[in-house]
Amino acid sequence: MRASRRPLPTWAEIVLLPLVNIVLAFLVVGVIVAIIGVDPFHALQLLVVGAIGSSESIGYTLYYATNFAFTGLAVALAFHAGLFNIGGEGQAYIGGLGCGVAILALDGWLPAWLLIPLAIAASALFGAAWAAVPAWAQAWRGSHIVITTIMFNFVASALMVYLMVNVLIAPGSMTPQSRTFAPSGRVPAMHDALAAIGITVAPSALNLTIVLAVLCCVGVWVFLWHTPWGYALRTMGHNPEAAVYAGTNLRRMTMLAMCLSGALAGFVGVNELMGVHHRIVLDFPAGYGFAGIAVALMGRSHPLGIALAALLFGALQQGGAELAFEIPSITREMVVVIQGLVILFSGALAYMPRPWLQFLFARRAS
Repeated sequence: MRASRRPLPTWAEIVLLPLVNIVLAFLVVGVIVAIIGVDPFHALQLLVVGAIGSSESIGYTLYYATNFAFTGLAVALAFHAGLFNIGGEGQAYIGGLGCGVAILALDGWLPAWLLIPLAIAASALFGAAWAAVPAWAQAWRGSHIVITTIMFNFVASALMVYLMVNVLIAPGSMTPQSRTFAPSGRVPAMHDALAAIGITVAPSALNLTIVLAVLCCVGVWVFLWHTPWGYALRTMGHNPEAAVYAGTNLRRMTMLAMCLSGALAGFVGVNELMGVHHRIVLDFPAGYGFAGIAVALMGRSHPLGIALAALLFGALQQGGAELAFEIPSITREMVVVIQGLVILFSGALAYMPRPWLQFLFARRAS
């Protein structure tokens, strides 16, 4: 093997390569911004200040990052099994339905310390159940997981519209949303939790669901790299024939991977419904399920990389909104273009800088 083609160190694959892709993306964004007559450095300053310039901005950045972490982990776990789960949007939808229905049924009877864990478990169960159907179709009927999961997104959306309009709508309401959850069915806001220990920050949408996201990152890392099931799952993803030779049941492993992936995506409902809206509403996934694909790609399907990528996408979401507000010539669509370029360089062009980095590391080693 030539020195210039040696594999990159693990830290470079997870951190350095995505960082180079981000820099390249922002260079292209700078050129586009300059063409429309805006100072790129001023725009970048507004983007950064809008994302982390105040405690309120940081709160919203972390709130968005929480959702991106859940869907990124969901996509990554399926990736490791050789499965392309594009159904995170629908699984998040149905997971939110599960936690919302549990709260609506029990918030008049159970205290918060019991109801909140039950609702979180319901979101995971409903998300896993929604992912189990395309998993079963792939494992036992040979249906392609990409087709079935993406179609189930539309089914989930239609099902939610029907339920919200005809079943779960609050009495007397003209808006398709449920009644407000009782206080026992709400995840505490982060500013309230910090105020209880004497720390004052500006109110934001950030809530304690971020703790669940951190636990999920750690849990996925432990599961994939420190358990026999995770080893079998990764073996199936790398070489199914070798996995069969080693005694792995591919059908069962497909079901396990997709159910865990759906459960992770279902936690978006916890952050959105229990932490922010405090009721079941339509369209709360807001594209997080699809953005999770880019987060997983940028994070190289590793929990640490996904956490960093989720923070980046959260910063782009929050900072982009502030940028569009401060500079009218940069519209909301322009912010979407910025996010799209980051996704392009992190996904389709992810390995373009790799030969340069391999050459630099080889020169450094020699």
